[in-house]
Amino acid sequence: MILVTGATGTIGGEVVRLLAARGERVRAMTRKDVALPGVEVVRGDFDDAPSLDDAVRGVEALFLLSAPGPWIARHDAAMLAAARAAGVRKVVKLSAISAVSWHGAGEQALRSGELEWTVLRPSSFASNALRWAPAIRRGDPIQNSTGTGTQGVVDTRDVAEVAVQALTTGAHVSRVLTLTGPDLISVPDQVAVLAKVLGRDLATIDISPEEYHEQLIAAGLDPAFAETAADGSRLVASGGNARITDDLARALPHPPRTFATWAHDHRARFRITGAR
Repeated sequence: MILVTGATGTIGGEVVRLLAARGERVRAMTRKDVALPGVEVVRGDFDDAPSLDDAVRGVEALFLLSAPGPWIARHDAAMLAAARAAGVRKVVKLSAISAVSWHGAGEQALRSGELEWTVLRPSSFASNALRWAPAIRRGDPIQNSTGTGTQGVVDTRDVAEVAVQALTTGAHVSRVLTLTGPDLISVPDQVAVLAKVLGRDLATIDISPEEYHEQLIAAGLDPAFAETAADGSRLVASGGNARITDDLARALPHPPRTFATWAHDHRARFRITGAR
């Protein structure tokens, strides 16, 4: 039995889909009432220890994913405690390319423990571009708080494939994999790709990380989350995440997907309803 936390999100949902397609026994932990074909769904909350005990019962491998935020260290600690008590054998943790702050404590706890482990550190997700869809539909410029800073933007489908390898085989045990796409690309570059794919003129408008922080606070997000997000924008703008590795290329049986491939495959998500 393989337990997937965050099972209804972008990465978790793809991991569940791939595992189920392989015929694996999959248990999906979520706080939502959902039905997933061929998958056992269990209600679970990282802050509810009894629900975690129920979720890990009979589980051999765990995909550990928690929504981004300052609570990740607490969630990781609670899930790992439940996993150890239940005799889980293997844990694959989804971290981030910059593992400091939110992910650092969880990574350290996992790597210093007795469980088999793999840590996946993906770069910025191509799917983050879906946040621009409302602005694109309205015809508004896309806000950019990272200037011309580039990143190794990665397709979540590729990340999920490596997670499934680690969960179901002996590959990647005791390894930290930094997963990037094949190219360094900036937000303006991504918008240019989308413009070509959609056949529309698209523009960006620069905002400062401080303005971005203020917008997140105004939207009601956790102040610690807003500050870390703004710091991330500063890091990217300064070139601090301009990094490409070959970890993904070595793990996959196919070349890592480019942002252009992702944009083409998801172009319908950006179009106005009824438009061709």
